[in-house]
Amino acid sequence: MRPLKTPYRAPKANAHCERLIGTIRRECLDHLIPLSQNHLRRILDEYVAWYNHHRPHESLGPGIPDPAEGLPVEPHPDRHRLPEGMKVVSTPVLGGLFHISRLEKVA
Repeated sequence: MRPLKTPYRAPKANAHCERLIGTIRRECLDHLIPLSQNHLRRILDEYVAWYNHHRPHESLGPGIPDPAEGLPVEPHPDRHRLPEGMKVVSTPVLGGLFHISRLEKVA
């Protein structure tokens, strides 16, 4: 890894990095205490996977970047009701700090 210096007279060059680092700190590292470098890497790997595949993003209207299988393609006309024969199942991530929710058919 090699550090890159900020270009001269370009104060916004680091804006994306600063935003990402701030998001990771606020959403993840303010709530978990890494005990070692390996522990920090495991936390960040799990957080990055959750962030990229399951976290709702406002820019997507709100939506998730990579919707899981089983989600209806067309939104239900009444957004506050589940489709018939479906239930919400939640899986904890990072020790319950976040949850991955998905729809499953009722048995």
